[in-house]
Amino acid sequence: MEYRVLGKTGLKISRMGFGGIPIQKIDAEGTKTLMKQLSEAGINYIDTARGYTVSEEYLGYALEGLRDRFVLATKSMSRTKEGMAADIETSLKNLRTDYIDLYQVHNPTLEQIDEVIAPGGALEALLEAKAAGKIRHIGLTAHTTKVFEKALDCDWVETIMFPYNIVENQGEEMMRRCSEQNVGFIAMKPLAGGAIENGTLALRYICANPDVTVVIPGMADPKEIDENIAACSDTSPLTRQELAQMEEIRKQLGTCFCRRCNYCQPCTVEMNISGIFILQGYLQRYGLGDWARSRYDQMAVKASDCVECGVCETRCPYQLPIRDMLKKVAKDFGA
Repeated sequence: MEYRVLGKTGLKISRMGFGGIPIQKIDAEGTKTLMKQLSEAGINYIDTARGYTVSEEYLGYALEGLRDRFVLATKSMSRTKEGMAADIETSLKNLRTDYIDLYQVHNPTLEQIDEVIAPGGALEALLEAKAAGKIRHIGLTAHTTKVFEKALDCDWVETIMFPYNIVENQGEEMMRRCSEQNVGFIAMKPLAGGAIENGTLALRYICANPDVTVVIPGMADPKEIDENIAACSDTSPLTRQELAQMEEIRKQLGTCFCRRCNYCQPCTVEMNISGIFILQGYLQRYGLGDWARSRYDQMAVKASDCVECGVCETRCPYQLPIRDMLKKVAKDFGA
């Protein structure tokens, strides 16, 4: 496993880290098994968040006796000093630790960054926690290039997390600025929220970019760890065949697709929005039309049940036209 220094934090971390979203689907014991395997494999960077339901709690249990082997990162959606201070304390309790290596401002809008840095904003709580030794470094996560660019102008931001994958390279110019400014770059959504099925190809692409400090694929199955390590450890140049495969993926997906982050939920009519888009992908791209139709027919709330309230679109960090996309799904499935 290759190791990199995470920008100005000075933390030495594995090139591949662990994304903590999927462990919500398993349990605490399963998480403990994963952490032991990560430790044995030399992977020492773990990412989670206050918003990932039980993720912090599972990790806290799983890391008992292993805490000193990992660089631990989490994040909060709080924008006020009071809210951020409370979230930091909750994270410390959940993770069963007396310090967190990296605490990140989670997915703020441009306006919310101003709120974070204003008097009484979340930054005050982060700086106080840092001074007290409760957190050691401060970062920010973003989903839009405008927020990414603004974060690079904030001298308190030591790391930036942003989507980067075969079909999403809109941040490459600012990734280069991260390298120039010694800001650690954390690549999230390496498989575009699961839209890219070839994980080896996806990780090979990301690790070929020297501006990526660490990539954090989500993993819930031990075999995924072995497969991802193999991909991230393969430093051979990308082949013509791999480049051709990447181009085909770009043609298939385009840029207007669901990343399965589920920030759009809950739906007013209780529709499983990302689940519907997953089935559309199987229908269109993966040659599993009959299977996709049978699963879609079993759904209690279908795309045609959308009441077009638009609430989901206000929550989507990728600003997708979800209502129009659901109309396309309804047409594709004929319901």
